[in-house]
Amino acid sequence: MAFGDGTDIYRELGVTPIITASGSTTAYGGSKLRPEVVDAMVKASTTMVNIDELNKAAGKVLARVTGAEAGLVTNGAASGLILQAAAVMAGSDPAKMAQLPDPTGLKNEIIIHRSHRFPYDQCYRATGATLVEVGDGRRCHPWQLEAAFTENTAAVAYLFSPYITRRALPLAQVVDMAHAHDVPVIVDAASFVPPRANLKRFIAEGADLVQFSGGKAVRGPQGTGILCGRADLIEAAFANGSPHQFIGRGMKVAKEEVIGLVQALEIFVEEDEEAETATYRRMCQQAVDALIEAPGLHVRIEFDEYNYLVPHAVMTFTNDWHGPSRDQVWDDMVAGDPPVYLHNIYQPDELAIDPFNLTDEELEVVIRRLREVLLG
Repeated sequence: MAFGDGTDIYRELGVTPIITASGSTTAYGGSKLRPEVVDAMVKASTTMVNIDELNKAAGKVLARVTGAEAGLVTNGAASGLILQAAAVMAGSDPAKMAQLPDPTGLKNEIIIHRSHRFPYDQCYRATGATLVEVGDGRRCHPWQLEAAFTENTAAVAYLFSPYITRRALPLAQVVDMAHAHDVPVIVDAASFVPPRANLKRFIAEGADLVQFSGGKAVRGPQGTGILCGRADLIEAAFANGSPHQFIGRGMKVAKEEVIGLVQALEIFVEEDEEAETATYRRMCQQAVDALIEAPGLHVRIEFDEYNYLVPHAVMTFTNDWHGPSRDQVWDDMVAGDPPVYLHNIYQPDELAIDPFNLTDEELEVVIRRLREVLLG
């Protein structure tokens, strides 16, 4: 199996190159950088600049692309959530900024739908914020949100992510209710691109701060994120972040990474999304055609606006399946040579092939290995 030019670099460290059929999963390497981005980062690495000036210039590009008042390159999407919380709690006041994560005397309550609780909301709590849940996990009534506002409310957090319940109150309604209390709405949409239209959607619906990943579909540096929103809140996030010595100091974004993200984002928004989707659909159909004969295995293409943002070849292990278990298939694929990581985070009876990080050659290997594991 031929990998990219980096194979020997990793093997010299004793690290095994893998095939990632799980999409842009951070644990398996994120995304493959665009060649243009690599070139821009190498060139940028040889020149020194004032980081504050660079951040402000890059922020203008992010603002233009997202339709926001301002933007900021963050150290990944997770650190962007910390800066969101810091911005709404401490603003740009150095005394309050230096106080974090001690919330004493600050507005520190962040309202969130119970159905939107997920591991990354710890990033909000890292600033000393207290999460106030609304709804019962399956539904939320407007009166429940209305009752949650207090004099200590700093923001309402809202999550867009695949396989998150759609029974939360609509974002536009949440924005209206929050703004009636002069409370900002902060959105985590790290993995909710494509479609590219989502880059402007949540700002257009009234969100005050929105966070996207820079290292997933955009194919920028894995350690970058896109924070966009209200100018005063972006200024506050900027003040709380690196290179300034406040709670975000450790969330450094190198000058090369800032340039890499800007370059990747400019390319991303100009790409033909229909053609890209057609390529992914063709690759998925190739997998479906190769596996559909397996009795008891329901194989099809999934592609929708909520859960499968690019086409996936999805395998459901039905009650009529008598081969290795779903978990055994996963383990066998990882244990093989080369290791293959399938998409496995959604349903307990499903595995999927996400073609986002696959070449045609790698797809052939994935299909061959799956046929060996599934059909012997």
